[in-house]
Amino acid sequence: MLIEWIDRTINEIPIDALPDEKVLALCNLQMGEQQQRVFSNLQSRHSEGLLNAQEVEKLNELMRVYRHGSVRKVKAMQVAVMRGLIPSKNCS
Repeated sequence: MLIEWIDRTINEIPIDALPDEKVLALCNLQMGEQQQRVFSNLQSRHSEGLLNAQEVEKLNELMRVYRHGSVRKVKAMQVAVMRGLIPSKNCS
């Protein structure tokens, strides 16, 4: 499921071409609760040097998802501010 999400987001329409409701949805983008738990657990175990190779790959995959989502969220917030959908103070 995670790889499918990455593939789908890579081939997405540019944010500035999306309708307002989709831009606002991206402004609220968050990693799923279960993914967040796995991500946090893997990060903690990684800092303690307790991950095997498969877990390191899973952590790297989740990091890619997190970074990509964060970039999309920031871009969506910039577009939303430019369109007057949200005030600029929300872009911190």
